[in-house]
Amino acid sequence: MARPCDPAFLACDLGASSGRAIVGRLTDAGLRLEEVHRFANGGVRVGKRLFWDVLHIWEEVQHGLHCAGQQYGDALVSAGVDTWGLDFGLLGAGDTLLGNPFHYRDPHTDGMLETAFRKVSRERIYDETGIQFLQLNSLYQLLAFVETGSPLLEVATTFLNIPDLLNFWLTGAKASEFTIATTTQCYNPRTGAWALEMLRALGIPTHIFGEIIPPGTVLGSLRATVADRVGALALDVVAPAGHDTACAVAAVPAQDRDYIYLSSGTWSLMGVEIPEPLITPASLAADMTNEGGIEGTFRFLKNIMGLWLIQECRRSWAQAGQTYTYTELSEMAATALPFRSLIVPGAPGFLAPADMPAAIQQFCAASGQPAPESRAATARCVLESLALEYRRVAEILDRLVGHRLPVIHIIGGGAQNQLLNQFTADAAGRPVIAGPAEATAMGNILIQARALGYLKSWEEARAWVRRSVTLTTYEPCDTARWDAAFARYLRLHDQYLT
Repeated sequence: MARPCDPAFLACDLGASSGRAIVGRLTDAGLRLEEVHRFANGGVRVGKRLFWDVLHIWEEVQHGLHCAGQQYGDALVSAGVDTWGLDFGLLGAGDTLLGNPFHYRDPHTDGMLETAFRKVSRERIYDETGIQFLQLNSLYQLLAFVETGSPLLEVATTFLNIPDLLNFWLTGAKASEFTIATTTQCYNPRTGAWALEMLRALGIPTHIFGEIIPPGTVLGSLRATVADRVGALALDVVAPAGHDTACAVAAVPAQDRDYIYLSSGTWSLMGVEIPEPLITPASLAADMTNEGGIEGTFRFLKNIMGLWLIQECRRSWAQAGQTYTYTELSEMAATALPFRSLIVPGAPGFLAPADMPAAIQQFCAASGQPAPESRAATARCVLESLALEYRRVAEILDRLVGHRLPVIHIIGGGAQNQLLNQFTADAAGRPVIAGPAEATAMGNILIQARALGYLKSWEEARAWVRRSVTLTTYEPCDTARWDAAFARYLRLHDQYLT
């Protein structure tokens, strides 16, 4: 195909707290990124309910397209949307959106795991889906609709995860992209199709689930109405990997697949790339998940409550009148006493507390540990506990894949947290390679470039990552102290999560 000089690709990267439009170009100096638009995102509370303002998100996506078109003109060849997982919109007659999509932290899924297991065994659900049990999953959101008699399911015609919904509004193409579909716990990775029998057993209507397409599918051009609104752009819309973590893992700068990735952000997602799903009694016992990846791979991983813990502490302290940067919080944590108090990041009390520092203090007091009295001590408690959880999951991965994985690649925003990166190397006893911080946008853009023929293979795509970023390696040290802390952490974990 004819290639414009340094073609430009637009990544619409939408996270739970912010959204961005980032243009990437393949240049002689490497893959170069420019943020052309950013907006705040987050849940909107109505009474006791928490929703997404998806129409606001849609307006911002269009504005991002407009900004990119204004700056890059005809060089802009495609756009692709990635978002967080789990959440979805339902369409009814005339493709009308039925209500505001729920936010995954809304409590309407409380008790739904237990309700599901009364209808279909935990073992069968895992055997059919291979997905970690989180009440946030789309499956339990849909089950909550069933249990409450929601009228939405009675009139719904189409289920679309958030990136698929935005793609539909952009192009008119209704389809479920593979990587985001696998996060729902409604998909069977063995059959490569929706888990229809299990869904029927739970009372969830199956006619709402449609075609599943692979990442890198070219969906077509912008609808005429959208193109006119954003400046008469003539570009292709590509479904990259709809799930932001799948995009991020696509940009891991490794030369082989014998490594652990840790996508570090609001959530920490830690796992390995494998060619086939790994669904066994051992993976069920460890509550591991099999999510779709690029080029037919699966991301065998664990979802971990990540930097949400420190983000929520920061928000509480800002409300109290003191605003810190994340760098300042890490510097404060470095001054605090080590291993004084530990928490279990996945404990239920940390999912959506009104006051995260208070929740941490309450956990420590209830578990017989000193409650952190300073903000520095609280930040250190969080970072040390995350590093210890990363070691726990790394050792599970070693065991399940059958050998010790030699290195951890940390990607995403958390790759910039030098203290946490060093803690992770020390706790896990293996080198950590940090970068790129912009893995999600990079992966999104490289998938688009591959789909349109600008890259010949995924090995070539990852070579672009390596030549485009500076990576930092953290070697493990002081491992004996971390070994002692890990023994304490395992006792706490077993007490609160088994």
